[in-house]
Amino acid sequence: MRALIIGAGIAGLAAAGALARDGWETTVLEQASGPRTAGYMIDFFEPGFTAAQSLGALSNLREYGQFYTRARYVDATGRTRAQLSMDSFLNAAGGKFFSILRPDIERGLREWVGHSTDIVQGAKVVSLDPGRYPDSGAPARVTLQDGREFGAELLIGADGIHSTVRSCLPVSAGGRQGTGPDRFLRHLGFHVFGYVFSDAALAARLGAEVLLTDSLTRQAGLYALPDGRVTFFGIVACNDPAPDTAMREDLFTRFRGLGPLVDQALERRPADMYEDFVAQSVVGLWHHGRSILLGDAAYAVSPLAGQGASLAVAGAELLTRTLRERDNDLSTAFADYEAAWRPVVEEQQAAGRRNTRFFVPPNRTSLLLRRGALHLMNLRGLNAFMARRAFGSVLPTQGPWAP
Repeated sequence: MRALIIGAGIAGLAAAGALARDGWETTVLEQASGPRTAGYMIDFFEPGFTAAQSLGALSNLREYGQFYTRARYVDATGRTRAQLSMDSFLNAAGGKFFSILRPDIERGLREWVGHSTDIVQGAKVVSLDPGRYPDSGAPARVTLQDGREFGAELLIGADGIHSTVRSCLPVSAGGRQGTGPDRFLRHLGFHVFGYVFSDAALAARLGAEVLLTDSLTRQAGLYALPDGRVTFFGIVACNDPAPDTAMREDLFTRFRGLGPLVDQALERRPADMYEDFVAQSVVGLWHHGRSILLGDAAYAVSPLAGQGASLAVAGAELLTRTLRERDNDLSTAFADYEAAWRPVVEEQQAAGRRNTRFFVPPNRTSLLLRRGALHLMNLRGLNAFMARRAFGSVLPTQGPWAP
């Protein structure tokens, strides 16, 4: 059985490795010319932690994981306005928690996949036939920009929030109106930036603390890495889902004045920087024929939900496990997977929308409420409860990953 995975991101690599372990001949087609290097620090916990453990990939990820003692929220003068002990997260997640750079998740998964999967870089998909099932003579087919063609009994579209596969499949946009690829996206009104730069002095000054800004309509964050590098993450309110170059530069400059350390980081911006609008994927049905969407292509939750990478790994593990348990009957496995997983990801999407005021306060009232919530998170007996309230369910309350 041949499986074709479009996208060498977190979901695609996790699915490729799991399918190869189950005896599938797997090929990953990735549009980029090489592995991603730009990105930002994320928190990795349930349900992805347990899924990675089940797949045998957890040690590869933890090798690049970081542990921080606390997150400190500072104003423009550097004064601490609120702080959060990371024990709150560890408590809420039952110890199954670490921070990791997004590019390092992919790096760890590539090392875990090893030579079990053929990864083709620079492979831009221009057309796609989802195939028919159970018609054995109608495999899924993909044509690349350079004319190459690939066919497989199973096709997984794991090519992110701007998915080409999704736009080629005859799937609905979850009842949403409009045309074009954007009809599948629910814009949340923010733009995000992320990059890594070398600054040993700044890294030493940050130490094991995460520095976050106590600011309105935008937030910047700085994390130190053990090798003297620092990662910058910034999110800013923006109602335009497609800002031009000048507007994106203006959005970036809005982080200036949030503090001397942030200003220092802004001056170190490299040419290779991650940036995108913040949105969620809304897809009425994830599968058609022999093809199915996975990860952000199907259910992006946004950086504000804090669960994208975790759900990508967990979704891949659940999909491949369901295929195995249903003896690779695609129709049954696809339907059962979606029925089990959709309520979980929709819960996290709702948490992401609900928590926008916590992560990026729009006014002073929201800012003061966040300070109060962060204070409560540090109190024994309340920290796990408040972390769940502020950041969404660390463990989903329903579905295949519920406790």
